[in-house]
This record gives sequence, structure tokens and C-alpha cells, in this order.
Amino acid sequence: MDARQMKIEAAAEALKNVENGMRLGIGTGSTAEEFVRLLAEKVAEGMSVRGVPTSERTARLCLELGVPLNSLDELPELDLTIDGADEVDPQLRLIKGAGGALLREKIVAAASNRMIVIADESKVVERLGKFPLPIEVNPFGMTATRIAVEKLAERSGLAGDISQRATNGSPFRTDGGHFILDASFGLIPDAEALANGLNTIPGVVEHGLFINLASLAIIAGPAGLRTLEA
Repeated sequence: MDARQMKIEAAAEALKNVENGMRLGIGTGSTAEEFVRLLAEKVAEGMSVRGVPTSERTARLCLELGVPLNSLDELPELDLTIDGADEVDPQLRLIKGAGGALLREKIVAAASNRMIVIADESKVVERLGKFPLPIEVNPFGMTATRIAVEKLAERSGLAGDISQRATNGSPFRTDGGHFILDASFGLIPDAEALANGLNTIPGVVEHGLFINLASLAIIAGPAGLRTLEA
């Protein structure tokens, strides 16, 4: 299987967990988009679901394909969220945020009874940190926030470049209007401690460490599908 086919296989397996009438969190990214396409086929066949998208990009695709949507305020408690990941470790800790939707993704995941991750084999790691950690920050005082993140990293024994994400030469802005710092810390020895430390920095809106949120990961590889469970 090529990379896209592996994503489709993982998405198709995740779709088996979706039941008629579910309130569904719908993730962001290339793998989640394959799930949306498959879900849209089921909706066209008569399945009834109400979806909450984790980004404007996902919302546009859902509306284009006919997947019914609500806001999270309209559906504040969800049955299931299905989303991708940039990294997943054996304990189902994740790094997310390559697409810039980490804040909404985490809010939706936390509002769900269950979160299923869909990914290809390349996203599975023994320890988080090969992928740069996205940190969503308020534009006000961003330099001070970056310095605070650097000091936290130093106290945590981490080092590496912390760069502001840009698109076409301009600062990247999330759907919420925030900036993103990408922290290339390398392997993270204590993800929980780093997450807790980032949570104490006032200018940090959210970070891409997703801990104790996913209960199942469906992984597609050349040899087929496998699962990781919390």
C-alpha cells in the first residue's frame, strides 16, 4: 500500500466504530480527511450523525460532501472523536498540531467520551519528540512567551530550535487567530512534566501534547492494520 492507501485503510477501520445517531468529533489533517470522505458515503446511504469539526478546513470539506455539522456549543458532549496524529507512542500519548488545529482538536477530544486515532505506521514512535512540538501562543507578548518556553525547556533538560511558524513569509495564524511556535526539542523524556510546565506559561494558549485523551489507535502499515490500546 502507498501512503494514501494506508490512511484510507485506517480510516475505514475507524468508521466501523461509528454508529447511527452518534455525536461525532471530526479531526483535521490528511488522514482525517480520508475518514470524512468515507463517512460522507455512509451519510449518503442514510446514516445519521451530527459532526463537530476541529477546524475550518474540516468544516469546509464536510459541508462540501454533505456531512451534517453542529458547533460544539450546540453539541457540548460528544460520543466519539476520530482524528489523526503526527506522533503516537505505545502509551497513546500524541503529538498533534502540524495542521495548526491543535487547540480545537484538544477541546473536541476532551469533550468526547472516546477518542480514536488513525495513522499510518510512520507516525508510531517509541518516544515522542522526533516531530517538532507545536505550541499555540497568543500574539500579545509572543517574545516573552517564547523566552518562558525556552527557560522551561532548559530546566527540563531539553534543547533545540524554537521557531515561529510562517506561511508565504507571513506569520501563520490558527483558526483562533493565534501564532504557533514549533519546538524541535528532540526526544522528550517526560511528556507529562513538559505538558504541565507549558500549561503554567500564561501566553501559551495550548500545546500539541495530547495525554490521556486517546483510547485506541488504528495503525495502517504495509503488513496491514494493527491497534494500540490505552
